[in-house]
Amino acid sequence: MKKFKKILSVALSGAILLGLSQITAVSETESQSVYLGGQPFGVKFYNNGVVVINLESYFDGNKYVCPAKEGGLKVNDVIKEVNGETICTNEALQEASVNSNGETLTLIIERDGKELCKNISPKKNTAGMYLIGAWVRDSCAGIGTITYYDTNNNYFAALGHGICDNDTSLLLPLGSGEAVHANINGVTKSSFGKAGSLNGYFTDSTIGYLIKNTEVGVYGTISDNFSNKERKIKIAENSDIKTENAELYTTIEGEEPQYYSIEITKIVNLNSDCNENFVIKITDEKLLKYCGGIVQGMSGSPIIQNGKLVGAVTHVFLNNPSEGYGITAQNMVTNYDE
Repeated sequence: MKKFKKILSVALSGAILLGLSQITAVSETESQSVYLGGQPFGVKFYNNGVVVINLESYFDGNKYVCPAKEGGLKVNDVIKEVNGETICTNEALQEASVNSNGETLTLIIERDGKELCKNISPKKNTAGMYLIGAWVRDSCAGIGTITYYDTNNNYFAALGHGICDNDTSLLLPLGSGEAVHANINGVTKSSFGKAGSLNGYFTDSTIGYLIKNTEVGVYGTISDNFSNKERKIKIAENSDIKTENAELYTTIEGEEPQYYSIEITKIVNLNSDCNENFVIKITDEKLLKYCGGIVQGMSGSPIIQNGKLVGAVTHVFLNNPSEGYGITAQNMVTNYDE
């Protein structure tokens, strides 16, 4: 079995702490056109709540304890409230615990789409601080690639997969998020067993704000300073996609995308609502030499075949970084329209 990795390049925050309806009918997307992406962008992502990424016991002077675990918390739980107060940051949760004086905290959490109530009683560590023994995460940041812009409906689509927690693979709940222009100033090449990455920095120019984080893409509004209207392209129907040559439109230096030759080698499941619809293979010598194939940060790079936008790259195969998965553009459009 091929091992693979989603390829949004993400840097996580500090230690205290990237089911759909049926595919749109042919008549609905047949004439739809969008503006081609391919540009890198920066993501500043803030969770709706804080995500539990680890439960860890600590010594209270007599024994090892973990109040969070004892109170029923699990990894991937999203803590939304403590004692009726909304929790949006790691610091807020820590403050509630430290200032509890050992009194029971009432937590409202989300687990598997359901809201639950848990009672946690913080206990002192050997330094005299009241803790609950949970490591949580409230935000992340990183670089990905825009797939397309729809100026008629004022949104952009990117990544082709959701922004997930690197430790738990949980699709992160979107609280708020900003999308900014990014500049690529280097590449770490992919090699067997290791995904490389696009390396870069954010600029001060805002593209817009995130509105949806889904399994098949990230979506955001387009800000007033949007000006990239160089190429309009039609969205391909799933039936248009063929196992033949295609082009990858991506940015490996600066801010300007270029075309690179690839091949669509296998159709996996065009009717699926997942982000692994077909397999691509990089054939462009420059891309292979410079990047070693597909790297993190290319996630969302548009794939063009026969003059139409057929999809975007989403994964790299770790045992062969010249290959990876792609998602259909139609799947991304359909998800936004839900």
